[in-house]
Amino acid sequence: MNRKSIKLMISLIVISVVSCDEPETVVTNYVHPDGSVTRKIEMRNLENKFDKSGIQVPFDSTWTITDSIEIEKEGDTIWVKRGVKNFINIDEINLSYKADSGANKEISRQTGFRKRFKWFNTEFRFSEKIDKKMKFGYPVSEVLNEEELKYFYSPEGLKHDNDWGPDSLKFRALNDSIKLKTDTWTAKNLVAEWIGAFSELTREKTGSDISHESLKAREDEFVRIIEANHENLDSLWSNGILLREFIGESNALRYKYEADSAVEIAAGNFWVNFKEYSVRILMPGKLIGTNGFIDSSQVLLWPVKSDYFLTEQYEMWAESKISNVWAWVISAIFLVFVLSGVIIRIMKRGS
Repeated sequence: MNRKSIKLMISLIVISVVSCDEPETVVTNYVHPDGSVTRKIEMRNLENKFDKSGIQVPFDSTWTITDSIEIEKEGDTIWVKRGVKNFINIDEINLSYKADSGANKEISRQTGFRKRFKWFNTEFRFSEKIDKKMKFGYPVSEVLNEEELKYFYSPEGLKHDNDWGPDSLKFRALNDSIKLKTDTWTAKNLVAEWIGAFSELTREKTGSDISHESLKAREDEFVRIIEANHENLDSLWSNGILLREFIGESNALRYKYEADSAVEIAAGNFWVNFKEYSVRILMPGKLIGTNGFIDSSQVLLWPVKSDYFLTEQYEMWAESKISNVWAWVISAIFLVFVLSGVIIRIMKRGS
């Protein structure tokens, strides 16, 4: 077995790996009533380094690009690259995602747009979706309550304000609770993915003692073992101790190759080579529904992190409506016409 994989698996359980090479990136979608989208991108970096391989979203020479330098209050020099491009429809955006060769090219992303005419109003819905990576993992909603979920998905700026605001003790305690629960969630996802992958690799080879059902029944037990031994997990696995504990000594010898391969699959599905960014959406008309957050400029904002689409599809959506003034005018004229007819009839009967 490649020992690097199991070490990677351990590191994913106990730490969060964050790359500092990518620019801080915000993508803003200006959605128009006809379904076209003006997409703007702003990238900020401490260096004049915006290599295509490090850019989080599709971005090329077909965009209108401007470069500038800003000096922050602390005296740091910030290099800023901005770009804008008009997409005729969401199909063009989705094609750019499919052709992406940047930092997140392996992540499946797509946009959606819907327009509904409802006489008095026309309603719009725009969304960005990212497909889930893990096949057998558990939604984070199974371990976090409603308040914790809202904080979990919150932008970092909002979290920072809460952590240092008047209710800082409350939010820091909330953050600690989320950290504790998501650590267990991480271990459980890895175990579930290993069980699923191992079961698929050994299908029709094993007996009922190590069937998928029997292993799932012991899932929580495996999680506790991993959490209790995370510091020595590499050696315990390499020496076969953990595997013998999971499936018995004879089965550990017989299915070691499949078990090691399942570890590779589980670690590969969990470890997402993804560079974070943020998405903003401006909708036509009046906003009537969203799962986003309002940023300091009163624009909808979503952070995009790998944790959000590990075990379930991550969708950022917004809905709005535009009042059809002409429909109100026509309806009013029709109503006046009908009422006038009724009044005339009443008056004729009275005379």
